[in-house]
Amino acid sequence: PSDDRTQWDAFRAEYDRTHREMWAGYDEWVQSCGAPPLADLEFVHEGDLNLYLYPAVADYTDRRPLGRTWHRLDSSVRATDAPFEVPASIARSADPESKLVYLSLGSLGSADVGLMQRLVAVLAHTKHRFIVSKGPLADEYELPANMWGEAQVPQTNVLPHVDLVITHGGNNTTTEAFHFGKPMIVLPLFWDQYDNAQRVHELGYGVRLDTYGFADDELTGAIDRLLADTALHARMTANAAVIQSRNGTALAADLIEGLVG
Repeated sequence: PSDDRTQWDAFRAEYDRTHREMWAGYDEWVQSCGAPPLADLEFVHEGDLNLYLYPAVADYTDRRPLGRTWHRLDSSVRATDAPFEVPASIARSADPESKLVYLSLGSLGSADVGLMQRLVAVLAHTKHRFIVSKGPLADEYELPANMWGEAQVPQTNVLPHVDLVITHGGNNTTTEAFHFGKPMIVLPLFWDQYDNAQRVHELGYGVRLDTYGFADDELTGAIDRLLADTALHARMTANAAVIQSRNGTALAADLIEGLVG
């Protein structure tokens, strides 16, 4: 948590313990290729132009201002996904309180069939409807009647249709959910996903849950609570309008052209 530093030193010590040997080997390889040494425990170099993808409304610049060569792109949403229309089987519900939810744990998370089966089993007992990105092992589990899914779905064209996103917290899905103004339930698995989950939770843009330890009612309760939060939806919609107006893709192109021009 950004406001509670009681465990920061312990985290840094554990990060050092688990990454030092790997980093040292990687730094040695980088230098053997003719590149300069990496900064301590950093895995990429800092260049003359550094672009990163994160919405300003969730960024940490209040804690750590950007360096001179760093530029934030609030979002950069690809326009190459196939068109998408909500399948007729879940397009409507007789229950007026039934909402449409998107479930995606990314290509790696969705390959955990046991986790996906548990999520599907819990969500099957809700009044809501779900679009599921089933992942590379899609044939190994079935979806109930209140769901539709495929191994891969055109995420950027799915998101505008839904009311809530259940995600692993990968940076693409997180920034795209902000881009389209969708609250999130985040089930992190590794690396930046834990940072994104914590940030979404502490800023009130969604809920972080224990990916393998959540209780059924924790998940279903979070879904109902977030879907019913009209103030949050208004806030997300307003944020999305600002994010989209900043056009991160065009900004990136301008910055790159300015560097090479």
